[in-house]
Amino acid sequence: MFTTRSSGGLRAALTLLILALVAVLAACGNSSSDTADAGPREVPSAKGPIQVPADPQRIVVLNGNLAGYLYDLDATVVAADPRLLGVPNKPGEFPTGWAEDAKTQGTQAVPSGESINLEFIAAQRPDLIIGGGQGYPGQQSVNAYDQLSAIAPTVLMPTETTYWQDQLRFIAETVDKPANVDTLISNYQAKLTDAKAKINAPAGATMVMQSIKSQKPTVFVPTAALPALLAEVGFTLDTQVEAKAGNPAKEQSADFISFSPELINTVINAPVLFTIPLSGGRSLAELRADPMYATLPSFTANTVFELPATSSRPDYRTVMATLELLVERFK
Repeated sequence: MFTTRSSGGLRAALTLLILALVAVLAACGNSSSDTADAGPREVPSAKGPIQVPADPQRIVVLNGNLAGYLYDLDATVVAADPRLLGVPNKPGEFPTGWAEDAKTQGTQAVPSGESINLEFIAAQRPDLIIGGGQGYPGQQSVNAYDQLSAIAPTVLMPTETTYWQDQLRFIAETVDKPANVDTLISNYQAKLTDAKAKINAPAGATMVMQSIKSQKPTVFVPTAALPALLAEVGFTLDTQVEAKAGNPAKEQSADFISFSPELINTVINAPVLFTIPLSGGRSLAELRADPMYATLPSFTANTVFELPATSSRPDYRTVMATLELLVERFK
């Protein structure tokens, strides 16, 4: 027969046993979920799959054309290269599209130069570095990949990933923040549908020309991001651009072709033309003053239009702004 004292001791022992079992089960639960979530993840990169932190908190992005996506996804950016393709800016000055986000987060500007400032990047104590993509800054990160990888896991955007939706998805997978992707793309689709209904595109084939510092004639191929956007809102693209230029050689990832000035009248003969003045290039007014361009069909018919350099290879924010510009001009 158990005494009161012995039964009290038994209850205490059983209580301790139950608490121990709960602790063991909790530990098992943590090892199967929380611990797994906290471990590194494998993500795609231009250099092949790479292990990255589950929840990076100190991201350095080495291509300004990719930085906006990180802010859209509520990722933490400790430093960013402020340079955008063809967009002039002062040293250390962030692009207007995400300057306010950079200020809010306290993002530091990566110093620009002929080579990447590895000491500055290392001083930021990054747990993830994102680079690659199009343009000179992206190529710099490709060239310095081994040194960057010695600082922190380094993911490179493939240069052939040119459409903003694909870039957004790539960045979202890299930082494991997929929640905002569908919302952002749905917002774009709604704005695109609205723009289609309002835009009255001029008749005739359309092409897009970049005005660059060297003044060498340069036009986007029809599959480039901006021409594709124009087609979506009702413009008819000139699909013979490359053939008219003699199918000049270009890098596999390039979204434009360049050709001899002697071919300007042959290649840029579309009835509708958009010009994009890149850094150091000529404005539409300056092109009008050049006899070589002034006699082109689009110039004589006054169906040539200028868009800002930010529209040339848009991210989410600039594609939304470009749609607004097109609606305003062609409604």
